[in-house]
Amino acid sequence: MAVLTFELPDGSTREVDVVQVLNAGYAGRSQDDVAAHVAELAELGVPGPSVTPALYPVSPYLAQQTGRVAAQHGRTSGEAEWALVVADGGELLLTAACDHTDRDLEVHGVAWSKNAGPDVLARRAWRLADVESRIDELTLSAWVSHGGTETRIQHGTCAELLTPAYWVEVLRERGELVPGTVLISGTIPMAHGVDQFADGWRVRLGDPVTGDTIELAYDVRPMPEPIG
Repeated sequence: MAVLTFELPDGSTREVDVVQVLNAGYAGRSQDDVAAHVAELAELGVPGPSVTPALYPVSPYLAQQTGRVAAQHGRTSGEAEWALVVADGGELLLTAACDHTDRDLEVHGVAWSKNAGPDVLARRAWRLADVESRIDELTLSAWVSHGGTETRIQHGTCAELLTPAYWVEVLRERGELVPGTVLISGTIPMAHGVDQFADGWRVRLGDPVTGDTIELAYDVRPMPEPIG
């Protein structure tokens, strides 16, 4: 399985042996807005969930700290998210994440599309306890790059999403709040008119109170053409 290492603000590190990854979907704080989004996706042929919010298990090896994502075709893209990580002793960490998703496969099944690309996580993290009181003030942003030119495609706050505390209770009720668990938050809206099928993604989780930020960035590289 994947082993992730996070550096905390005090310089200490946490090594996490990932045992399960769960991707939240349709996880906006306003479920009325979520319902409208489900309807929009249905028009594009993306099947809606049976309930919202949804939670999709992802293969643990897909949790990666990498600067390069291999794409099987030209219609894959990321999503700016936060990640809740359960470290040893039940310590809860918060970091930035980008859920790289196969958009062609998404029309056949969201869960399948989530398993067709990695969840890229940053190499730094905060203790959830240190930022939880101001979780709604934390900012979440993403930029895509095309030919070396960056454009911001997502920007908002964590107030738009269900809170880490919400998902902690869900995991606790399911008996899954165990060390090695990684839960990805779901994402915020993308800007209209920005091409998401980019050759690079960068995601930033920011704390406006302290000025601290957690970032990840990766290039998207096409796989070689298959033979046969």
